[in-house]
Amino acid sequence: MRIWTGIILLFSGLTVLSTQAAATEEGTLVRLQRGPDGALQPEVVVDAQGTLHSLYFVGEPAAGDLMYRRRGAGDDDWTPPVQVNSTAGSVIAIGTVRGGHLALGAGRVHVAWMSADRDNPGMFYTHSDDEGGFAHQRNVTSTESALDGGGSVAADEAGHVYVAWHAGHDGEPKRRLFVAASSDTGRSFRAEERANPIEAGACGCCGMRAGASPDGPLWILYRAATESVHRDMQLLASTDGGRTFSQRTMHPWELAACPMSTAAISPSAGGALLAWETDGQIFWSQVTAAGASSQVHAVAGEGGRRKHPAVAVDADGRIAIVWTEGTGWNRGGDLAWQVVDAHGGPLESGRMEAAVGTWSRAAVVAHPDGGFFVLH
Repeated sequence: MRIWTGIILLFSGLTVLSTQAAATEEGTLVRLQRGPDGALQPEVVVDAQGTLHSLYFVGEPAAGDLMYRRRGAGDDDWTPPVQVNSTAGSVIAIGTVRGGHLALGAGRVHVAWMSADRDNPGMFYTHSDDEGGFAHQRNVTSTESALDGGGSVAADEAGHVYVAWHAGHDGEPKRRLFVAASSDTGRSFRAEERANPIEAGACGCCGMRAGASPDGPLWILYRAATESVHRDMQLLASTDGGRTFSQRTMHPWELAACPMSTAAISPSAGGALLAWETDGQIFWSQVTAAGASSQVHAVAGEGGRRKHPAVAVDADGRIAIVWTEGTGWNRGGDLAWQVVDAHGGPLESGRMEAAVGTWSRAAVVAHPDGGFFVLH
């Protein structure tokens, strides 16, 4: 494997120089693009037509806004940014575990975020409208909840939309997972219901991730807080529209502190690709719609400073894992990635120093033209 340096990429008028992008003999499998100046916590998804949809945070980290852009297959540039939240300054990004989450389903863009307003707490949601904008934001939590780590959103092609979060007033061991579900493409939601059937608690200031497979299963990956020391990764799965869930432990971790971690899910027709942090290392696994899971893999190399994974799988079964290194409270860090085959065999790896801003992370998706697209 040889090293290809000097990859120059453009996004929103900005130029990014990659000084350590590994490549195969055919060229790099990973395309890197930096978001607009000051943008944080990017999200990116691709639809069946090959259009890339992106979401990112701008403004003051304690009270900012979410912006949306898209780029069609074959287009040279992204559309102008559109503000997603109808109430300015209503999104929080502090901690990296918070911020906006993006999903596609039934021809609409769905976005959810944790409120920045302590007087109006909850998970807020909106979806794209027919005029190129977004519907007025609304709080989908019907009860006052002690939100900290934020939540996530998922959607499928049948019109189901799910907003998920963890909450509780009685300490981490008693925190629970909740889901508000819609069956009409987000026009209405039924009252939230508890999702976790096992009392495992939830890490209060850790993020989580939800994802819906095209053929129906809903997945939720989050960190437990059993007895305040068992910070195991928990996977919830539902096949009945989010009414009931199974629960399993994906990976144990004993830690008497909150690691402020996040998780990643990339759903597919046959199941989902998962990634998470345990003790400064990034791990990944695959789960089938029937519930079977593959071996748990650690990304190659020394751990200890790795956080905030993102994952994607392409049509050839290759898997990209992206993460940050050295990031922490009020501190940015480096961007790193690996591409492996379906069995975990290494294909490519790379690293870019100081590429992740304070409170930020990266996103990855299988590129319509092949390989992977990373937004940071």
